[in-house]
Amino acid sequence: MDTVILFPAIDLKDGRCVRLKQGDMAQATVFNDDPAAQAAEFEAQGFEWLHVVDLDGAFAGKPMNAGAVEAILGRVAFPVQLGGGIRDIATVEGWLAKGVRRVIIGTAAVRDPAFVREAAKAFPGQVAVGIDARDGFVAVEGWAETSSLAAVDLGRRFEDAGVAAIIYTDIARDGMLQGINWDGTIALAGALTIPVIASGGLASMADIERLCAPDAAILEGAITGRALYDGRIDPAAALARIAQADKGQAA
Repeated sequence: MDTVILFPAIDLKDGRCVRLKQGDMAQATVFNDDPAAQAAEFEAQGFEWLHVVDLDGAFAGKPMNAGAVEAILGRVAFPVQLGGGIRDIATVEGWLAKGVRRVIIGTAAVRDPAFVREAAKAFPGQVAVGIDARDGFVAVEGWAETSSLAAVDLGRRFEDAGVAAIIYTDIARDGMLQGINWDGTIALAGALTIPVIASGGLASMADIERLCAPDAAILEGAITGRALYDGRIDPAAALARIAQADKGQAA
């Protein structure tokens, strides 16, 4: 990739901006009652993309925080990628029509791969696949169930489908501030031609440094959530470090 993208995350539960630990809805910490205001803050800080997940939608199998997502879209100009509860082509089309730049298909990628292919063909460059893994195996239904399908095998299913990106989350790391599973994520990226975005556990400026290492240049970027909200990562410092690394690799 020419530039590495740092995606700030907004996870929506009951219309509010929360963070979970290992995908457990019972361990939700509310960080902002106004997700649109949070999105505007991220945009003002200089981030170039926003990652949004409808947590309730992931469990329900249909959009559940549409009002909050629409408020975000109405408030910011930078591109938004959205996942959670996107299980049919009408939902994909609806969100893209409302201004979402890229939709993320998770559970349905396991249950109905033909749907992913249909969506990716109908909307080139605007469909990503979310691969959430526990011990290397894909989890579905808001991470409530673990399948027998290996993450890399799921990714390979879509190599020729025109999928724009894969968002790879190591559930064991998610929200735990233990650092991203860099080895596993970089290995996945090396095994696929689809760009991979790292997610789950980005904890500190040390992870930002790791993201800037030469072998991580294979990634499209990384998603950060709790560490931003907790103040463990300074947005200006993180974005400046990534810009410096991008400039160095381009030289």
